[in-house]
Amino acid sequence: MNPYLITGPALVSFSGGRTSGFMLHEILRAYNGKLPDDVIVAFANTGKEREETLRFVHECGLRWGVRIHWVEWRDAKPGFAEVDFSSASRNGQPFSALIAKKSRLPNGHERWCTEYLKVRPIFELMRHQLGLEPGSYEEIIGLRHDEGMRIFRGMDRAAKDGRSVSYPLAKAKVLKSTVSAFWETQPFFLDLEPWEGNCDLCFQKGKGIRKRIIRDHPSAAAWWAGEEAGIGGRFDKRDSVAGLVNQVRVAPTLWEEFSDSFDDSMEYDVECGLHCGVAA
Repeated sequence: MNPYLITGPALVSFSGGRTSGFMLHEILRAYNGKLPDDVIVAFANTGKEREETLRFVHECGLRWGVRIHWVEWRDAKPGFAEVDFSSASRNGQPFSALIAKKSRLPNGHERWCTEYLKVRPIFELMRHQLGLEPGSYEEIIGLRHDEGMRIFRGMDRAAKDGRSVSYPLAKAKVLKSTVSAFWETQPFFLDLEPWEGNCDLCFQKGKGIRKRIIRDHPSAAAWWAGEEAGIGGRFDKRDSVAGLVNQVRVAPTLWEEFSDSFDDSMEYDVECGLHCGVAA
């Protein structure tokens, strides 16, 4: 049986990365380009995604003729707002509003940013679109066959929450090389390095990776440092963002700061909720 023939009702979670983009393409191909009405595709924007990610999501929808629901968290019913490429937040507005509501910062032990900014908005979208609660539809997640531990963690978490999840890429035994080969043949692509996906300076990324990003894109640090200063705390207890900026300023070599914390198999275009875990 074709693993990309999704039985609805279903939620296709599109992270905005290469792997989930490939999955969406294959699902569309299985349905000859038109999804059933009860299969919803959603992309959740935190306001800290890179512009390249937003453009990539926009192009996937435009070129492939599929409606991708862009959602952002809101602190008012129904709990989300639908936006599009033009109106999507680009300066961290949903994330800032959530931090203000919580009066504290998320961190490695309290990763509620994923729960509120990614997971809840797309669940509320399904309630709004189809009147369905989590567990009454299949969640289609873009993890490959070679991401086994992430899949096991995701399945375990979903089972505890009474949700139903499916990993068509894993069933099809898709590897990182499969995804790379696909995008090499396409007329457009996600113009980011593997370590640059999802929220630009997510505290789950290693210190060396965040320093590399600050070095390559100095303006990326401003929002994160501003939120830390406003709350009087840190996203990462080991280093403030302002401290990382200063370390980059005086770092003697790039290789030493980067090589010890970047695993080439770790790509940050995976589903944020499954990579980070959730905690309210």
